[in-house]
Amino acid sequence: MTELATMQFHPQPQAGEARPWAFPAPERGALDNGLTVLRCHRPGQQVVAVEVLLDAPLEAEPAGFDGVGTIMARAFSEGTDKHSAEEFAAELERCGATLDAHADHPGVRLSLEVPASRLAKALALLADALRAPAFADSEVERLVRNRLDEIPHELANPSRRAAKELSKELFPATSRMSRPRQGTEDTVEKIDSAAVRAFYDRHVRPATATAVVVGDLTGIDLDALLGDTLGAWTGSTAQPRPVPPVTADDTGRVVIVDRPGAVQTQLLIGRIGSDRHARVWPAQVLGTYCLGGTLTSRLDRVLREEKGYTYGVRAFGQVLRSAPDGSGAAMLAISGSVDTPNTGPALDDLWKVLRTLAEGGLTDAERDVAVQNLVGVAPLKYETAAAVASTLADQVEQHLPDDFQATLYQQLAATGTVEATAAAVNAFPVDRLVTILVGDAASIKEPVEALGIGEVTVVTAE
Repeated sequence: MTELATMQFHPQPQAGEARPWAFPAPERGALDNGLTVLRCHRPGQQVVAVEVLLDAPLEAEPAGFDGVGTIMARAFSEGTDKHSAEEFAAELERCGATLDAHADHPGVRLSLEVPASRLAKALALLADALRAPAFADSEVERLVRNRLDEIPHELANPSRRAAKELSKELFPATSRMSRPRQGTEDTVEKIDSAAVRAFYDRHVRPATATAVVVGDLTGIDLDALLGDTLGAWTGSTAQPRPVPPVTADDTGRVVIVDRPGAVQTQLLIGRIGSDRHARVWPAQVLGTYCLGGTLTSRLDRVLREEKGYTYGVRAFGQVLRSAPDGSGAAMLAISGSVDTPNTGPALDDLWKVLRTLAEGGLTDAERDVAVQNLVGVAPLKYETAAAVASTLADQVEQHLPDDFQATLYQQLAATGTVEATAAAVNAFPVDRLVTILVGDAASIKEPVEALGIGEVTVVTAE
């Protein structure tokens, strides 16, 4: 008879002692050319992240040239006075770096990641791109063609189509926020290298820009390195540009973007609310998370777990533009998709969740889980230099103090259930929500009208 081998168990690992954590504080300075610099030494982070913010907001784009900011951002990596587009890409690859750029309402942002040992070379390439971009006719023409090719795909995507319609509904036609960030077919096709160069000359200069550098800076003379690279970038000073306040019409209504035969309905429900300068922001973050921030939130619990209408529904707040004087705003929204036959019932139950929240409030258990998820996982969220750099850049872009994120976690932990409830109810009032539905109008219009959540309008999809 064979004797059974004895299984050896390793001792179960035990949790170590919790160590205090706070979002890292940057050091702030400036170069001789006026460029503001934030640096943050993160021992062990051998991949350094650099974010450069340019004061070139979408609202500064010339009339009829929506999208020129995006084309300019993409063209920064398409050659300089020293390298062709192919050579520039090869040089980035040789130092193991990646360079991305995008344009949004607050401005244009360039994001560089590179091993610390190759930081000098990568910063020199970044400085060349900012100092003397080529904006060659052939490269700009290619970028314009690529952008025009993207537009039909975006219109075919239900979530992107819903976002486009919500912006159009919420904001006045004169506002840049009412139109697609990256432009439309009519505006993009007008863009050429001269238009890109003119936008660059008017808005891109070191005196109004900020660079954020995060990573392990051990043994790196960052002052000298920045002075030799980004410090060589020159440009004129500029007067602060007046920023118009964000205005929006959140009268309760429903717009159906007709997609005949669609088996699902994409829903996007939104309005404009307070930005991060408002005292209510921490409570709004917490309350919104309880409502629809995760799989255990109220919306998911009802619409996904109990009713099976959807794979998931999320509530969120996204800052559009932030200003200390209160003229900024954030988009407060609920998004998800449901099967076509259950569009009416799903919206009915969603409104019931909102009404129940207003009548009965959140529970202490919901609040505690939200705090644990938002605050407890923060050290994991900011393990990389890129995550820290991006958040610091957000703070600069939104005119927030350098300790905003660190203070926010303290405020979230101190926010009570009653405060979170009030903020969520105020963020999503049942009679002040614009609802966008991308789906089969013939199937969903009648049941949606029966809900009485606002006048229903049907528009055709492009």
